[in-house]
Amino acid sequence: MTAPAAKATWADLIAEGRGARLALITLGVWLNAADALVTSTIMPTVARELGGYAFFSWATAAYMVGAIFSGATAATLTGRFGLRSVMVGAGLATAFGCVVSAAASDMIVLVLGRAIQGLGAGWILGACYVAIGTLFPERHLARVFGVITSVWGVATVLGPLIGGLFADRGAWRALFWAFAVQSLAFAAAVPALSPAARGPRAKGAPWRQLALVILGVGLIGAADLTAHPGAAAALGLASFAVFVLAARTPQPEGGLFPRDAGRPTTLIGAAYLSFFALTAASMGFAVYAPALLQKLYGLSPLASGYAAGLESVGWTAAALAVTGLGERWHGLAIRLGAASIVGAVAALALVMRDGPLAGIFLAALVMGAGFGLSTSFTSRRVIAAAAGERELASAGINSARLVGNSAGACLAGLIANLFGVAAGLSPVAARTTAVWLFVAAVPVAIAGALGAWRVGARDVRES
Repeated sequence: MTAPAAKATWADLIAEGRGARLALITLGVWLNAADALVTSTIMPTVARELGGYAFFSWATAAYMVGAIFSGATAATLTGRFGLRSVMVGAGLATAFGCVVSAAASDMIVLVLGRAIQGLGAGWILGACYVAIGTLFPERHLARVFGVITSVWGVATVLGPLIGGLFADRGAWRALFWAFAVQSLAFAAAVPALSPAARGPRAKGAPWRQLALVILGVGLIGAADLTAHPGAAAALGLASFAVFVLAARTPQPEGGLFPRDAGRPTTLIGAAYLSFFALTAASMGFAVYAPALLQKLYGLSPLASGYAAGLESVGWTAAALAVTGLGERWHGLAIRLGAASIVGAVAALALVMRDGPLAGIFLAALVMGAGFGLSTSFTSRRVIAAAAGERELASAGINSARLVGNSAGACLAGLIANLFGVAAGLSPVAARTTAVWLFVAAVPVAIAGALGAWRVGARDVRES
């Protein structure tokens, strides 16, 4: 007589040590989720103290580059060295990066610390996702992912609050020390809470594609630092060509992206174009909104952090609102989401400099809602169309967004520095940047929307 199957209840989820493991994974996800919102809130204070507005956007881009590299290698490392070893090493690497950032004497050191943080955080997140599949029965996966989603929601609320409180007191270094302590706590808890299991055997890391992606970010980062518009344009075009080459480079051992990712005439290629370009177009707001709101409207770090966080609020609210939509509405949601992002970026070009503040807040909400409306449905169509490459297509979505984040941060820095922010965020530089930062992002957003428009029009069964 066979034993009755265990029921998928909350009590069963936390039984047999799984509750402690879920708490560990929750901490790992928190370390990633809180970082972006906390850091964007404190960066204006950091730049003022360290005199590093020329490298302002690099603090974000460096973190993303580190996360791209570690995210692409996490599965390979867990399969080779074991889940426990990778999680401990990831926690220690994140803590070390936080220490470097906390002790930074100038922006170059801070950028280095952020890159190390990105490496560690990417390994933490990648290992946590491997741990979910390895340590939890399938019957509990829906609840586990629900908990993870709630962590991102909590970070949306608490991130700007925590960052604003530290920034208001000029104690941004203490914030990095606090994250270092949390990372050390994560590393210390791993041996007791995580079995010494290996992750699934993974293919080799996509080294050629990773090298090209990092080269592309480096080229646009170099454009960020040049004061010559012609040279900046040439470097920017070169970086775009390298990104396309990275997407189209075959990777026999497994890659960052599926085969059609670099071909925008296909459903998969159009979707990846939308992930990359729409994310890149939104980064000007993510990186510079707190600083511009403080300079142009006199908002406190706390208030400006929450204003920037409205994008995340809009994303979460829209994603929850359309969760139950039937298949017939998915294409419309994808198109409406992309159009909302283009409209919001264009609106910011009109209202960021002179207001009203309500218009800025509304544009941030609409931009976030655009991502919430379209992202999950676009992802579903990509995965459905990727016959034989579904796991790679799924993982590649995050890689495409991370590349878009880093490229968009550098592009925003390039625009800001061309209009004088490198010498300091003066009122004149702030007013000019507040317009051109978003004017320059509109064509990028339109390119992403064209990709999304194609995805919305195509039958999900097409390849």
